[in-house]
Amino acid sequence: VKATINMLNKALADEYLAANQYLAPIGLAVGKLRPEVEAEFQKHYEEELKHAEMLKTRIIQLGGIPLMSPEEWYTHTNCGYTKPTDYNTKVLVSQNLESERKAEDVYDAICKACKEAGDLITFHIARKIWEDEQEHEQDLEDFLNDMEII
Repeated sequence: VKATINMLNKALADEYLAANQYLAPIGLAVGKLRPEVEAEFQKHYEEELKHAEMLKTRIIQLGGIPLMSPEEWYTHTNCGYTKPTDYNTKVLVSQNLESERKAEDVYDAICKACKEAGDLITFHIARKIWEDEQEHEQDLEDFLNDMEII
């Protein structure tokens, strides 16, 4: 159980940081498909917060304490945080795409560990989040493809 709580807390840190990575450049982005990219970032921001809430709830159910501060998130993250410094939409989409791919690896590992341990509840939570992250990846890849055509 302790190992599961640790994995979930690291994923929780990732979700909070990912939410901020989507939120931070909204209103600052420039370039191709700016309104559409910002709208998608807003949607992904909300979904990352939903993931964080799912993880937080499961951590508490398992008897753990969720990571509560940005300092803890930075020290426990699997995926890191890429501070937006170039607000070009293509750069922003590419940065978030890289983060989504890292998140998919995290949830793949959580699913494998939970399946092996027989923790089907956590497995299903992680699998649902993993599916959402795959959808985010596809959304971002579609934007990059569209930007090449325009």
